[in-house]
Amino acid sequence: MKKGVVEELEKIVGKDRVSTKTADLYVYGFDASIHHKNPDVVVKPANTQQVSEIVKLANKTRTPVVPRGAGTAMCGHTVPLKGGIMVDMTAMNRIKEIRVEDLYCVVEPGVVYDKLNSMLKKRGFWFPTTPGSGEACTIGGMVVTNASGMRAIKYGATRDYVLGLEVVLPTGDIIHSGTRTLKNASGYQIDRLMVGSEGTLGIVTEITLKLAFKPKASAMTLAAFNSLAEAGKFVSNVIAKPLMPSALELMDSVCIKAVNKCMNVGLPDVAAVCMIEVDGHPVAVDEELKIVEEIARQSGAVHTEASKDKKRIDYWTYARKAIMPSLSRFGEKFVSVALADDMAVPISRIPEAVVAFQKIAEENGVIIGTYGHSADGNLHTKMLVEPDSKESWMKAERAVGQIFDKVLELGGTVTGEHGVSITKAPYMQKERADSIAAMKAIKKALDPKNIMNPGKIFDWEGSIIAHLRYPAFLEQEDEPSPRGPGGVDEKAGSK
Repeated sequence: MKKGVVEELEKIVGKDRVSTKTADLYVYGFDASIHHKNPDVVVKPANTQQVSEIVKLANKTRTPVVPRGAGTAMCGHTVPLKGGIMVDMTAMNRIKEIRVEDLYCVVEPGVVYDKLNSMLKKRGFWFPTTPGSGEACTIGGMVVTNASGMRAIKYGATRDYVLGLEVVLPTGDIIHSGTRTLKNASGYQIDRLMVGSEGTLGIVTEITLKLAFKPKASAMTLAAFNSLAEAGKFVSNVIAKPLMPSALELMDSVCIKAVNKCMNVGLPDVAAVCMIEVDGHPVAVDEELKIVEEIARQSGAVHTEASKDKKRIDYWTYARKAIMPSLSRFGEKFVSVALADDMAVPISRIPEAVVAFQKIAEENGVIIGTYGHSADGNLHTKMLVEPDSKESWMKAERAVGQIFDKVLELGGTVTGEHGVSITKAPYMQKERADSIAAMKAIKKALDPKNIMNPGKIFDWEGSIIAHLRYPAFLEQEDEPSPRGPGGVDEKAGSK
């Protein structure tokens, strides 16, 4: 980073909002992914004008800029590969306006998802995308990753709720896209381009969101299966009924064993369980509960339990959300890592996908837990690796490549909700080979100096086992590994 940048940042936001402390830089080099790289400086703006001045400075000095929310991203979105300025957006956390009569609200990017919904709930509304990290993740982070979660099958993803955005472009210019109306046919939908752009095209400083009506009632059924394939088939049978659940979660035996061991939640010891939520008018909820139970029995369920009790539903949901931390305690030498972790396939292909994932795990000698928001075809696989074993990482990456090959063969996508950044980059490049040039052209047009979150998505080259956060297996080089997907850099084993 060029000399004098830190001093200029202090003039923009004040010395108390700028840090070059070693501890701060180290902490801000992480998100929830496997990667880590220190920024050169951290800055915490308080308003849009400050963000604009920061980006103008970065553009003038050709300094990389990485915007950051709560750091819950799973693929390295906020890991500053080229160093530079880390822009912490969490101080911009005001809920500026809630207009239920017009079905929208206006928020700053640092607003936490659950906090917004606690305010909306008082008026009978909600923003229903339900990411798994809702208690921590920010709306701005959700926008730039097009985040979603367990209720996407019925309610959609973040993109479906963004009516308009205020964005600071890589030049520092401030633009406003979209409207505060539910309909908009006015020019290019720049706000839709920004949703899912992962901080590579600008910094979102204000969001106008469409509101949804909070359902009057909800209920959940737990269905247990002795076959993972039967559980997968049950998912497509529910949708084909037709019945639209508000959520349908699947957990395989690895996940069940992990949460039972770690959290003592007492899930059935079977090959797979499904948790099916229905919501709406109380009469409709009662009717749909009966239909779900009937479909479960016809699909081979060995046990079902239905409940309208909120505490029971929350308990099951808690067990589902406990999968990630529980898997890291599955065995003493393992950690659970996000590698091939949020692919999506056509709903009817779920049985083929989950069975194939099991086979791939066996063939590569790795442990994979499969779960996910199966009603919309969005599956998660968490791999257990020995963090200090090069062989373990090599096996994992080989399995990742095979999993994504299978997903693409089934007509799916390598990422349904977490985005690309680093961890999915080689596989997204394979999936979107014919449109990479168009993406690069858009990036170059808006960010000709390539200062916004550089090195990610289509610019990543080589193995994803790079810039690891695990001390026993840190890569010594600053640049990505020269080997492609499926291989690990020979120099990545010691430090």
